[in-house]
Amino acid sequence: MADLRTQALDDFRRRCKDQGLAFTFQRQVIYEAVVDSREHPTPELIYEQVRQRIPSISLGTIYKNVKTFLDSGVLKEVTLHHGSLRLESNMTPHHHVVCASCKAIFDIKETAVESVRLPTSELPAGFAIQQCRVEFVGVCKSCQTARRKKSKAAKECST
Repeated sequence: MADLRTQALDDFRRRCKDQGLAFTFQRQVIYEAVVDSREHPTPELIYEQVRQRIPSISLGTIYKNVKTFLDSGVLKEVTLHHGSLRLESNMTPHHHVVCASCKAIFDIKETAVESVRLPTSELPAGFAIQQCRVEFVGVCKSCQTARRKKSKAAKECST
C-alpha cells in the first residue's frame, strides 16, 4: 500500500508540474486525503480529513483546490449524476458500480466491460465524444442486508 501511495504522490507532483500548478503542502495534504479515502470522497469528507492535519484550513479552500485540480486534470469527478461532487485520484481508465441506496461508488476495471459503441448518427449535430464512462447502478451488499432486516422486522411487527 505504501508503494502505491508513494507512486500516487509522485504522479500528483508530476501532473502539478505538467499543469503549471504550485506543489504546496496544503495541496499535497488535500490530494493525500483523496488517495487515502476508501471511497470516492466529497469535498466535505476531504475537509474533515485535512482538518486533522491542517486545523486552520477552510472548506472554501478545499473547494478552491478541488476545482483547480479538476480544471487541470489532476483529479477527476466521478459522476455528474449523484447530487454531490465525488472525486477520485485513480486516473487509469475504469468504470463504476454505484449503490442506488447509499451512493457508495466502487471501481471496476475497464477491461471488465465490453467495448461500448455509439454510432455517430445517434449524436447531436457537432457533438464530439471525449470519453466513455460506464456506470452500473444496483444495491450493495450492506444495503441489501439492511433492507432484509428492515423487511423482516416490519413483518414481525405486523403479525
